[in-house]
Amino acid sequence: MKLTGRRESTNVDDRRGKQSGSVKLGGGILGIVVAGLITWFMGGNPLDVLQNADISQIATTTTSGEYQPTEEEKELEKFCRQVLAGTEDIWTEEFRKMGKTYEPPTLVFFNGSVQSGCGGASASTGPFYCSADQCVYIDLSFFTSMKKQLGADGDFAYAYVLAHEVGHHVQYLLGNLGRAHQKMARLSEKEANKVSVQIELQADCFAGVWAYHDNQTYGSLEEGDIEEAIQTAQVIGDDYLQKKANGYVVPESFNHGTSKQRIKWLKRGLTSGKISDGDTFSVSYENL
Repeated sequence: MKLTGRRESTNVDDRRGKQSGSVKLGGGILGIVVAGLITWFMGGNPLDVLQNADISQIATTTTSGEYQPTEEEKELEKFCRQVLAGTEDIWTEEFRKMGKTYEPPTLVFFNGSVQSGCGGASASTGPFYCSADQCVYIDLSFFTSMKKQLGADGDFAYAYVLAHEVGHHVQYLLGNLGRAHQKMARLSEKEANKVSVQIELQADCFAGVWAYHDNQTYGSLEEGDIEEAIQTAQVIGDDYLQKKANGYVVPESFNHGTSKQRIKWLKRGLTSGKISDGDTFSVSYENL
């Protein structure tokens, strides 16, 4: 991505070195993915993580004192601030077109563990969005895990991760997230997982919508960028990960979408740039 000269967002809360404690594994674009793969590497069953992501407890060590980021982390922090600023610019304009006001989320940097409005989380949770405090949380070391454990790398791949979480904030502001969560509370686990897939695929589409307009406005996309994001969408599909881990898939446990679905909805947003094209809730589950 071409971000030279782009502004950096100030909607950032740097909590690195300030949080500790035992935490609850939460959701995020890659949270259960990384936790599942870690379990796999350790000889366990990653499906245990995939199926129990909402209740798994992870022990963490206490961190305190002033945090000294590495040079790589400083570059990643700047990158994230610039991408966040881009989402602020684009979504402010897209909301204006709808006669609405966009209130940007706060990006929280943490290391090791963090306490959010939705509960505790650890670095292994991956980036996640909490609607209770309207914050996007990320441990920058996650990008290293993303590269080493999933083979997903590149600046636009990283931007896709962040834009997906901001996409959940857009869902929250539009009321989609609240309605979906209310519906999930009334359903069986199997049916609730289907709604979760709809939520995640819409966030994928919204990430694509942002990228479309960011490129139209700033000429930010370079050769190979889209391929990076598509490759990332490929390796974070529920079917890809379960097949890689166990040699078989359990479709009823899918809660983020298959590789094909994630690529489809990301590309839809990238191609049209229309929020309306991300209405995953009006599409039958079989046709997602």
